[in-house]
Amino acid sequence: MNIIKTIYNFVVGDMIILVGVLLICSVLALINTIDALTVLRPFSGAILIVAVIAVLVASLSREIVPKK
Repeated sequence: MNIIKTIYNFVVGDMIILVGVLLICSVLALINTIDALTVLRPFSGAILIVAVIAVLVASLSREIVPKK
């Protein structure tokens, strides 16, 4: 079990980052497959960048704020 946890910490490091990136990938996959969302396809790169930055800021803000 320690080996799996070590690999997880090396690759991802934080559950917020893992869940956030998986959610972003799911949303982008939906944008590319659903015909009603074709309007958003040109903005999918910008959506990816903004969402990844938001996930990283959320993860870092949790580390910065002291726990009481």
